[in-house]
Order: sequence, then structure tokens, then C-alpha cells
Amino acid sequence: MTSQQHRTRVKRSALAVSAALAVVAGVAATAPGADAAPSTPGKPKLKLIAASNSVTLDRWEGEPGVYLDLGTYVTVDDAPLEFKVTRKSYKDPVVAQQIFRDGTKTTTKNLPAGLVKDFSGLPGFLEVTVKNAAGQEVAKSKGGFCPNNASGRLRPDAPATSHYPESCPTNPFTLGSVWGTEKGWASNSSTVDYDKPVDLPAGEYTAKVRVAKKYRDLFGIPDDQPTIKVTVRQQSDGGGGEGLTARSGHHGAGHSMHQDGPRGADAPTPGALSHALEDRGLAHHLGDGRDHTDGSRIAPALKPAAQRPTGRAGVPANVPKPDLRSLPAWDIAITDGEDGDVPGKDYLAFSANVWNAGPAPLVVDGFRSPGKDLMDAYQYFYDADGKQVGHTPTGTMEWDPRVGHEHWHFTDFASYRLLSEDQTKEVRSGKEAFCLANTDAVDYTVKNANWHPYNTDLSTACGQQNSISVREVLDVGSGDTYTQYRPGQSFDVTGLPNGTYYIQVIANPEKRLQETNTNNNVALRKVVLGGEPGARTVTVPPHDLINAP
Repeated sequence: MTSQQHRTRVKRSALAVSAALAVVAGVAATAPGADAAPSTPGKPKLKLIAASNSVTLDRWEGEPGVYLDLGTYVTVDDAPLEFKVTRKSYKDPVVAQQIFRDGTKTTTKNLPAGLVKDFSGLPGFLEVTVKNAAGQEVAKSKGGFCPNNASGRLRPDAPATSHYPESCPTNPFTLGSVWGTEKGWASNSSTVDYDKPVDLPAGEYTAKVRVAKKYRDLFGIPDDQPTIKVTVRQQSDGGGGEGLTARSGHHGAGHSMHQDGPRGADAPTPGALSHALEDRGLAHHLGDGRDHTDGSRIAPALKPAAQRPTGRAGVPANVPKPDLRSLPAWDIAITDGEDGDVPGKDYLAFSANVWNAGPAPLVVDGFRSPGKDLMDAYQYFYDADGKQVGHTPTGTMEWDPRVGHEHWHFTDFASYRLLSEDQTKEVRSGKEAFCLANTDAVDYTVKNANWHPYNTDLSTACGQQNSISVREVLDVGSGDTYTQYRPGQSFDVTGLPNGTYYIQVIANPEKRLQETNTNNNVALRKVVLGGEPGARTVTVPPHDLINAP
């Protein structure tokens, strides 16, 4: 089965989740808290429910099993369910706080130390047991819970939209996240780990789902155990793409799918889907459409200014500016190259991310001279009220015709170098023009972070060959991951001796972009090359507490 066909199967699962939301809305009459007395001010009332008493799961020919999307939800009432998750640095562990909001009063409570280890959600939250028709237990699993996961309202008087982010980030170098489910909403708690399908042959089963005791005790959740009839249906491979959107050699946000090789920029995330779904440089989205709240939304393209900026270029002294920062490289592997690379050589591939710590977004417009594959680029600046108060020329955008790209790239956004062990000698270098997109929620706790960025998808962010102008934005709190598996983006290490090297990621290398601080634009990641030509190896030591090779 091809990767495209696999993604098609997964998309059907995502659409089924969306359909289940309508079912959840149907339980509004019996929603928790509808008739109950108010609980502790600011404390949410949680309950585990099943959207339906039965589900049908398709097992497709050539796949090793099914994905247990059982349509269970955590309902939230009396107050929002909200968490702030941070770490001071990569030397410090993740700390999670629950936020209690009671009108204008806000209080916090630290979750037990070590309970939350990353930013993908509450680990081991849901326990699932599956029995066959004879009553024998045939599968058992635990899964995490992302409160930002696909959700919907329980009743008409609940907030019309959720202001919380649309997924939980899985970039290993995430610094801060916000998780939340609105009061009167329900969040999908079903864990779908696309790397671990459950081997259930076609037939009838019964699944029992419950919240783990440590979370029942922590949040005061009743020990409800919804039982769901599961029908596994064998399907032949029908093929077809069903409108999935392919993207360039970019990325990675928050939750990806099947991998044919090294992990992409977004690892499979229990219980959530991502802004950028990755498959070795060919990224894609699920559930196309503006109104999806499962992190799979494809937003409309941003509109550039109607014409080139006029008047004298300049940047007011006190205007807010972006702060571009590099993350250490990850997803590091030796490959034999991709299409367009030289056969028989060894390449060092990796993922790199440049993010914006704010307090202002990076906004760049490109304007094309008719008949040319080059645009003049301008950076814009805005005051606290969002009024444009300045602009400055900032290089160019170029049309990249290579397969897997085919969009407008902003030049001089980042560069990569492979340094010697003493970091004094540059042994390899690479510079890539970028199509800017908000693929990863790196830190949504910074000032002015935008929890709902628009251009999360390259198919809408980067224009077409016939575009006359393009707007590319890197919003506050978000980063742009580039996965170095496309032609010309990895380091040729065929002739390098074995030993220690450093991958250096540099944001804004020519300093053409105006930002608040250029002293935090460089990140290093140590690697150790070994093996022999044609069979090279790479070892990647942990970066402080982050063990993400």
C-alpha cells in the first residue's frame, strides 16, 4: 500500500471523528452540570462519555491492524479545563499547572512533579480493554489525552468558539504550551497512535474505556466506564487520494502519521492531529476545511498589500518587532539521498526550526516584476493597535520550480552549517530559501502569542507560479520546521572522516530582517559520524534533557 493510500485511510478516520462531534452535541440534555448544583468556583466538572454505543472500524488490506478511534470524549462544565505547560530551559523538566478561572479571579495549582513529561498531553490518561465475541481479552492499551484535541459544544449556551490552541505540540524542543477545553464543550479523548495499530481481525468486539485512577483522583472524575460495541470490517485497498493536500519539503506542529524512514518533525501524537503532518518531506493535512478544530485546519491564504509600499522606508524606534530564534537540530539520520542527489553518497539529514518569540509577528510581502521569477520583499511593522507604521526592503522571494517545492521562497531566512569538533572550521554549509509557515507551536506562553495562526499550510501560504504578490508570516509563538530530506538540503558527508561535528542552525544569517535581538539566532547540535563510506552511521547525544536524535 502506498503512503498516499495510507493517508487516505487515516483521513477517513479523522472525518469520522468530526461526525462524532455532532453525536456528542446530542447528549446536551444530559450534559454534566446541566441540572447539578454548582461545584467549587473555577473548578471544572469532568466526565468521560461515549458519543455512540457502537463504532465500525475498517481494516484495510495491507495494513497491520486498525486504529482504536472509539469516539470517547471528556466533557467539561462549570468552568474551563485549562493547563499551562512550560520549561525554563532544556536543562529543566516540564512543569504543568492547572489554571482555575472564576470570573476575574485566576488561581493555579501545580500538577504532581513528573506526571507530565512533554507537551503532547496527559500521558496514560485513558485505559482501553477490548474483548472478542467470546469474552476473551484480546487487546489492552493506554493513551494520552490532549485537551486541545477535536472538540465540540455540548449545548447552545456554551461559547460559540474555542479560544484554546487546536492541537498539542510534539516538537521535541517545545518550550511552552497551553492546553484547554471550553466550559460546555467536550474534547475527544480517543488515542489514535498511527505507529501502533491494534491487530484485530474482522469481527465483533466490545471495548471498555475508563480514565486512569490517578487522573480520576486528581481531577475528581467519576469512574464511568463506557462500553462500546466495535465492528471491525475488512476492506480491500481502493486507492485514491480523496483530495489530500501535498506540501513541500517542509515540516513538521504539533502530530504526524506513518513514516517510511526517520521520524518527521512531528512525531505521532496520542489523541491529537497536527498543523503539519509529515511524511519524509512530503507533508499533508487531514480533514481539509476552515472549521476543523482537530489541528488539521487548512487556513485561507493571507492577502498581501494591494501594492508595493510607498514613501520612505523606515522602522520607528519603539515599534514592536519579532524575535527570531533557532532550535537545535533533530530528526538526524544518515540517508543515501533523495531524488536529485548523487547516488552512492552518504548524506546527513536533519530537521531544523526557526521560531518567533515576539512580541510582534514577522510579516513579509513579496511583489513581482512581470515576467520574472523573483519578487522584491518588504518587512512590515505595526503599532500596538495593529496599524502599519513602517516598512523596509528585506531581500527577495524566488520561485522554486523543483518537485516537492513549487512555491515562492523567502531568501536569507536561515542557513545551516556543519562545524568541526572545536567549532572553528566550517566543513559543510547549506542555505535554503523558505516558504514561511506556522508549522509548530514552540511557545504559546510568550507575550502576544497567537494560538490560532493562519498560514499553517504551505499550499496556501506560499503562492503559485502565476502569483503577482505573496504574503508570508511567522506568528508569535510559532516556528517553521524544515525537514532536510529534499534535494540540496542535507549535508554530503561522504568524504568526511569519522568523529564529532556540530550542526549549526542560523536564523536571519544576513541580518536583513529587523528583530528585537540577534544574539539568540544560533543553535548547535552535536553529532558523531562513524561507519564506512556507503554505510555511514550517526550518533546523536542528548541535548541537555532532550533525548531526540
